[in-house]
This record gives sequence, structure tokens and C-alpha cells, in this order.
Amino acid sequence: MLAELKEAVCAANLALNDAGLVLLTWGNVSGYDPVSGLVAIKPSGVSYDLMRPEHMVLVDLDGEVVEGELRPSSDTPTHLVLYREFAGLRGVAHSHSTHATAWAQARRPLPCYGTTHADNFRGSVPLTADMTPDEVGGAYELETGHVIVRAFAAGPDPLQVPGVLVAGHGPFTWGHSPAHAVENSIVLEQVARMALLTEQVDRAAQPIADYLQDKHFLRKHGAGAYYGQGGYRR
Repeated sequence: MLAELKEAVCAANLALNDAGLVLLTWGNVSGYDPVSGLVAIKPSGVSYDLMRPEHMVLVDLDGEVVEGELRPSSDTPTHLVLYREFAGLRGVAHSHSTHATAWAQARRPLPCYGTTHADNFRGSVPLTADMTPDEVGGAYELETGHVIVRAFAAGPDPLQVPGVLVAGHGPFTWGHSPAHAVENSIVLEQVARMALLTEQVDRAAQPIADYLQDKHFLRKHGAGAYYGQGGYRR
């Protein structure tokens, strides 16, 4: 089981890179196995050209290395907070993809301007609060996880909006597997680009109506989902 998890996490990291969402080593994907309670994550600073499943590092939810000779990603504490706080997550991805990061740097949540967005994110993708000097100067990556969790404290449901923009930093996404987390990163980057172009065409553009957002999200992810063959994703 853990060998399969490491293979899945390695493949997801390579997919993040192949999708053009990563420059150099600026990205990481992890996967969580609820049976063992362990997380597999990319090692810190290892080139994607050299990455193999055996390089993935296994840690527990407290961040203790259980298996692996390399240091885990420096963002590991952020991933672990999300697994601990958001029930149902099985994969987390982080990148500095150009358009999603631009929204994060502009400190703006990402509006749902169209149905492409609504197919994967049920409403705006939230923006975190700016981190305080104490948070940045202390356990920075751990506090990044906490600031993400607080962005969802009053809604939306993180399983229905599987991504966030960390103010001044970049996007994190998640899903029911490492591959699904990467898929959501790909979609987030695309809809961030579409939103930018929408505002260039019309600076007064407004999000689509809630009922249209709900229709597109629920036909793929709701109890009565009918998109695809044999159901899509929950």
C-alpha cells in the first residue's frame, strides 16, 4: 500500500511539472493514506528530471520522518495541517503557477466568472489573510497551513472549493487523491487566466449567478451527478 502511495505521489509531482505549473523545483504534491496515517511527499529541492518513487519521503501527521533518506519538502507542515483539519483529503498540491499566483500576489480572491470555474470550484476561490510578522518569523510553513484553514472557517466547504490562494504567496489545491489535487491545480491555473482575460475585456464583469454555479458543480459532483460515464467525482 505504501509503495503504491509513493508511486502515486511521484507520478503526481511529475504531472504537476509536465502541466507547466512548475519552474525549477517550485512545487510539491503529497498523498495521505488514512489506514497507516502516513503521508508521502516530494523531497525538498530534488530535480523533477531525477525524481523517482523511492525518493518520496514518508512522514506521520506530526511530521516525523518514518521512511526516506532525503529531507521532505519544506512545505510539509502546511500539507499536514490540511490533512489534519480538512476531513477527506487524500492529496495536496502546491505550485507557483503564473496566473493563480498573480491573483494571490494581488491579494484578491478568484471570482467565479464562468461555468469552467464552476465545474470544479463551487464559488470563488478564497484568499487567505496576510500572515503576521510573528507567523512568518516563527513556524512559517505550519502557520501557512493555519491561515489556510482560517480562510474556510466560515465557509466555503473545502471539499467543494478544493483550493486557496495564500496572500502574497501562491495556490494550494487538494482532492481525493494526489492526481486529483494536481487536476485541481491545472483547473485553477486555467480559470485564473480566464478571469484575468475576462477583467481585461470588461472591468465591471460580475460572477455568474449562484444557480448556474450550482448547476455546473452539482452535475459533476453532487448526489445526482450525471456527467461522464458511471458518475464523475464526489
